[in-house]
Amino acid sequence: MLRHAISPARFYSQVPNEIIRHPRLSSDAVRLLTWALSMADEALEALSDTAKRAGIGKSAFTRAKRELAAEGFLHEWRRQGDGGRWSTVQMISNVPLTATEADQARDGRPSDQSPATGEPKGRAVGRLPKKTVENNPNPPSPGVAGRPTPAQDERPEGGREGDQPSAAPAPASTATAPSTVPAPLVECGGQALAAVSHGEPRLRLSGQDVRVLAPLAGDWLQRGATVADIREALTQWLPDQVHSPAGLVRDRLTRKRPAAPTFAEQRAADHRAAEAQSRPRVADMRECGGDHDQPRLFLPVDGESLCPSCRCDEAGAGVAGAVEAALRGGAAIRGLLRARTAGAAA
Repeated sequence: MLRHAISPARFYSQVPNEIIRHPRLSSDAVRLLTWALSMADEALEALSDTAKRAGIGKSAFTRAKRELAAEGFLHEWRRQGDGGRWSTVQMISNVPLTATEADQARDGRPSDQSPATGEPKGRAVGRLPKKTVENNPNPPSPGVAGRPTPAQDERPEGGREGDQPSAAPAPASTATAPSTVPAPLVECGGQALAAVSHGEPRLRLSGQDVRVLAPLAGDWLQRGATVADIREALTQWLPDQVHSPAGLVRDRLTRKRPAAPTFAEQRAADHRAAEAQSRPRVADMRECGGDHDQPRLFLPVDGESLCPSCRCDEAGAGVAGAVEAALRGGAAIRGLLRARTAGAAA
């Protein structure tokens, strides 16, 4: 079995493999648990509402809830408030918990067991006993130790485009995009960069690179450029080998950034957009030139003079005529062949 998986750059959740491959949890139970775990901490939503959003029916939700409670992933408590009303408190976890452990987690008390629930059990495989420069295969960059790191936008003398070192991507402060780029445009810019990264192997960007460079792409969109313009600027005339995709993308987004529209151009664009929104749809319609009992309006696509119904009838009549002509021609040819065969036999 072949697998093609791309690590998401945003909006994802980490789910243990023990939940996905659990032998006693059904698909509905796994879906319900993973959906609930993917929600934010402040989202206080009942598990039944989560099941509705996940597309799980009532009977399937009852079975899934029973399975999760039996395996220790779901715990419930019934409480009576000051006004005499009863309420249900639900708690889900990504690890199985006993009733005692669930009570301690609910009340915020430390666990009695050692190590506590959720903490690592023993030293991980391959972990270094001491993080020193001698035994650490990935020491910190020189800039962390106090020495300034050379600017990422500077090219080495005699180097080519795309030869900048990519050990540490430039922080957002070095990106020349203004801080006034709206968040939706930044998100769209990140999506455009991710699409370019997936479509061009020489411009593979990590999730951190996309997040850092997204304001630059969003500034392009704010200046009136399109996603196609960004893709063309980044993928046109690429070198055969790109040593630093992030450095090349940052350089091109900064160097080829389109000029900001003037106030008059922006005002004219806003005026055209307002006119397009206020223009009635019937203003672009045309009256059909076909035979109708009453005038019929339609919206032409490429200067047509007939409505879609008349065009279909006209095309059907042409096909019927062609079929009739072909039948007449076939009958005439068969008649000639029969006459020739009869003359040869005589």
